[in-house]
Amino acid sequence: MDENEWPWVLSKVGKKVLRPGGREMTMFLLDNLKIEKEDHVVEFAPGIGFTAAQILKDHPESYTGIELNEEAGKNLRDIVQGENNKIIIGNAAKASLEDGSQDKVIGEAMLTMHADHRKVEIIDVAHRLLRKGGLYAIHELCLVEEGISPEAKAAITKDLSSHSHVNTRPLTQSEWKSILEKEGFRVKKVWTRPMMLLEPSRIIQDEGIVNTLSTVFKVLRKPKARKKILEMRKLFKSHRKEICAIGMVAEKI
Repeated sequence: MDENEWPWVLSKVGKKVLRPGGREMTMFLLDNLKIEKEDHVVEFAPGIGFTAAQILKDHPESYTGIELNEEAGKNLRDIVQGENNKIIIGNAAKASLEDGSQDKVIGEAMLTMHADHRKVEIIDVAHRLLRKGGLYAIHELCLVEEGISPEAKAAITKDLSSHSHVNTRPLTQSEWKSILEKEGFRVKKVWTRPMMLLEPSRIIQDEGIVNTLSTVFKVLRKPKARKKILEMRKLFKSHRKEICAIGMVAEKI
């Protein structure tokens, strides 16, 4: 992960919830995945491990996190413990787990960061890993305007990518649904929330008062991080009518 990427900047100042829909969206997905003790669960790009920690509270039969970033992977191993739980350092699109071996797969804030053909590759891996009837949950950025013009979509994509240092390519709700269906999934649950990741009310909701105060203190001491975070907050506010967070739970058919 590039040190200029906004999730990295936020994690360095102590923010624990880095997904676009916040804690609320993550918990919505987990509630609808209904992880049980006999389940084998895979998480793509667990990052700093917030969702992994929530999954492990349900004591699934196994948990596998596939994380590309080596530094993040080392930190995750402090969270992901237990005989059947592990972190694999590598690319989710090249996951080498056995076909049809998993019951639940979740990936948050990762598909948006790829071109459409790479999105398809990752979704295809989730489909391959899941048994029939298994569930796949995604948590991504979404373009609010259905039927948005290619020119407007390109402008938003360029704006997000240039500020975030990530190849950010959100889709509309119907496009997210379509891309999942084309890869053999049936969408069961959809939920959208405003993109308020860096708004004070959302930060307090996600982090709690103590960690929010700690994060603010660190931001005040780090001018570069403060500048970057304020730029991202301004960007999100400027596009608040055009982008939101979306969560989907889909079943392999």
